Amino acid sequence: MRLIGLAVILTFSVLALFAAEAQQAGKVYRLGILANTPPTTPEVSRNWESFWWGLRERGWVEGQNILIESRYAEGRVERFSSLAAELVSLKPDLIVAVPGTWAGHAAKQATSTIPIVFVYGFDPVGTGLVASLAHPGGNITGLTVVADLQIVGKQLELLKEAVPKVSRVAALTEGLSAAEGSRVNAATLLRETHVAAQALAVKLQVLDVRSPNELESAFAAMTKERAGALLVLPHSLTFVHAKRIADLAAKSRLPAVYGFRESAEAGDLWRTRPVPLICSDAQRPT
Repeated sequence: MRLIGLAVILTFSVLALFAAEAQQAGKVYRLGILANTPPTTPEVSRNWESFWWGLRERGWVEGQNILIESRYAEGRVERFSSLAAELVSLKPDLIVAVPGTWAGHAAKQATSTIPIVFVYGFDPVGTGLVASLAHPGGNITGLTVVADLQIVGKQLELLKEAVPKVSRVAALTEGLSAAEGSRVNAATLLRETHVAAQALAVKLQVLDVRSPNELESAFAAMTKERAGALLVLPHSLTFVHAKRIADLAAKSRLPAVYGFRESAEAGDLWRTRPVPLICSDAQRPT
């Protein structure tokens, strides 16, 4: 939610450049949305509702002074390039790309002139999305989930602090067997996680989930291998299905650490279940 809120601010910063001209000439601006998942789940819908509300609050009303063109890959990463090209052909004044990992790169490849705001960019400097965090460069700016890959090590440290006796941790990831961009991201996060696990004398059980249909079997595998805790790595699937994962973790009696605050808040588990629940971006254990 906070990232979407910041994305609203960034978007409005760009739109504000158009505002005076729009009021004077009555021009209708076109906003392109390039995203992975349509707002069909509570987590995704809540974020986009905040975005639409922010637009309206600042005077941008769809059909009056702004038109919105949305394109969704629906989990098929290979579609982003063609969808980005399709959006660019419509000549939008601004493109909002979610997540930056795939949509941001696709939008950047499709245009070097249309302003782009990405959300949930994974290591944007390391992946070449931006030149630096302080000075993105070009026609693109945005927000990152993982600015420093060492954050996953800190997550594991927090989990170890919450459950000192844990010796086996399940790591839930997405993308090891997916398209290249997702696969590289997942492998990079896991590499850092393995380094931290070795330092903490924790054995990792890696579970690669390619679709939500595999979540139950992943948790069954955790139980079978007697995992003592769960590390949920930040990916699109683990965000979209945050509540389902949180419920499964509680049902399996697994203390868990998450990369997204929304994941830790899913289901209000800290009030209803006596299971340690942590979110690294909340600054402290919850």
